[in-house]
Amino acid sequence: MATDQDFIAYVHEQAGLGARLEHRRMFGEYALYLDGKVVAFACDNSLLLKPTDAGRQVLPALSMGRPYPEAKEYYVLDEFLDDPDLLRLALFVTAGALPAPRPRPAKRAATGQATRSPPPGGKGRRR
Repeated sequence: MATDQDFIAYVHEQAGLGARLEHRRMFGEYALYLDGKVVAFACDNSLLLKPTDAGRQVLPALSMGRPYPEAKEYYVLDEFLDDPDLLRLALFVTAGALPAPRPRPAKRAATGQATRSPPPGGKGRRR
């Protein structure tokens, strides 16, 4: 069962982080970003937090789960969705424990002109 938009909207509402918390579709499910860092995944209407020592200290009684069978284990936050303060704290400490995202390479600007490669052998057409 794929995650639905109502679940994503509920997570955003409960976290109360406004535009700081973003989501993007990823492999049919969702990745959640806090200040540009992937902190959690929403899979099958379940919220899975990236495992960090900081997250474990804030939420010591966490259960573990996998977004799909071959994946590593993540902290399952479903039981904390109804506690906005604890949810927000878990997201913040996890983001703080993760490295900054790598910068994406800049896209090349389109010039609007078609470029043509020379034919093999390096010689053009003779006229």
